[in-house]
Amino acid sequence: MTEQSILGRVALGYSPIVDMKRNIHATRLGVFPVNAEAKLEVAGLLKAIGEVWPADGPQVFLNLASEALLADLLVAKPAKNLLIEVPAFMAGEPAMAAAMRAAHENGNALLLKGRPLQPLPREVLPYFKHVIVDLSDERRIDSAVPLGVTRTITVVQSGVNNVADMEKSFARGSVAVLGWPIDDAVTQAAGKGIGKVPSNVQLIAQLMRQVDAEDSTENLEATLKRDPALAFQLLRLINSPALGLKVEVNSLRHAVMLLGHKRLKRWLALLLPTATREPNLRPILFASVRRGFLMEELGRAGGDLEMRSEMFICGVFSLLDRLFQRPIADLLASIQVPERVQQALVDGGGPFAPYMELVNALESGSPFDLRAASDSLMMGLAEVNRALLTALTAAAQLD
Repeated sequence: MTEQSILGRVALGYSPIVDMKRNIHATRLGVFPVNAEAKLEVAGLLKAIGEVWPADGPQVFLNLASEALLADLLVAKPAKNLLIEVPAFMAGEPAMAAAMRAAHENGNALLLKGRPLQPLPREVLPYFKHVIVDLSDERRIDSAVPLGVTRTITVVQSGVNNVADMEKSFARGSVAVLGWPIDDAVTQAAGKGIGKVPSNVQLIAQLMRQVDAEDSTENLEATLKRDPALAFQLLRLINSPALGLKVEVNSLRHAVMLLGHKRLKRWLALLLPTATREPNLRPILFASVRRGFLMEELGRAGGDLEMRSEMFICGVFSLLDRLFQRPIADLLASIQVPERVQQALVDGGGPFAPYMELVNALESGSPFDLRAASDSLMMGLAEVNRALLTALTAAAQLD
C-alpha cells in the first residue's frame, strides 16, 4: 500500500503537547481508520510521517485507533523520534510483550495511554517514558511532587480545560499537557490587562495599509524602523527555512524589495498574532500560524494564488478576537482585509467558511466531523490529510 493510498483510508487529527515553559514539546498525531476491518500497511504511514517529522526532527506522539496497525508499527522499526501510544488495556497482554520489546530495542519510547486496571508486568515498565492520564482519572489531585523524588514514568496530563488545573498539573510533576485551554488562557490574560491591543499591533496594521496602497520601499522601511523588535522578528521570519529563500536577507530595505508588496503582507499577517508576550498565549500563537498554513494548503487544489493567499490570512487571523479580547469586526476594520476573509471571520459565511469548519474538525480530532466537513467541500481524505501534513511541516519550521 502506498503512502497516498493509506492517507485516503484514514482520518488524521492533531494536538500540541505543551510543556511547563509553554513550548510545543511534541505533536500528537491521531490516526483513525475509516474502515475498521481494512488492512492498513504501516510503511505508507511511516513514509508520510517521515516527510513531516524526519528522524532528527521534533517528537511525535502516535495515537493509532487500530490494534492491528499498532501491533505492526511496534515491530516496524520506526524513526526514534516517534513515541508510540499503547492503550493501558493492551500493555499488560502477554501477546503484546514481544512487539513492545521490539520497539524498545529499536530505541522507541512508548507512552502508556490511561491507567491500567492491574499492575503491569515489571519487565515492560522500562519500555514506557510517559503515561497519559486524564484529569478525571488523576489520583494525585492534592499532592505535589516531593523534593528529591524522580518518577521513572512521567505524566502527560489530558483533559485540562482551564489554566488553574494546568498549573496544578505542572505542580504535581506533569511534564506536559495534551492540548491547551485556549479560552481560559485568553480570559486569564485579559484579567491582567493583556487583552488590550498592543502598540505594535497598530504598527503592523499601518504597514498592511501601506502595502495595500503600494507605498514606497523607503516609507515602509521607515515605519518598520519605529519598532526594532518588530523589524527583528520580520528579518528572522523571512530567513526561516519555511520561506525557502535562496539568499540571506539582512536589511529591512532588502526584505521589502525582495518580497514585494503581496508577499510582505503575507508575512506581516504572520507577525500579527505574535504581538503578545504573555506565556500562556504562546501555544495559541502557534495555533494561529498553523491555521494559516493549513487554510492555504486546503485551497491549493481548487484556488488560484490570490485565493490561497487570502485563505492563509484568514487562518492566521482566525484567533485574533480570542487573543486580544476584542470583537473580530473591530480588529479587522483597522487592517482592511479582503472581503472573503471578512465574510468568513465576521459573518461566518462566504467561500472560506467551509474551510474553517474543516480546520476546526481537524483540530477536534473527530473523524465524523472531518468526513462531514470534507464531503461538503468535495475533498477526499487523502487530499485533506496531505494538506494537513504539509501545513504541519511549514509550521514546525517556523516554531
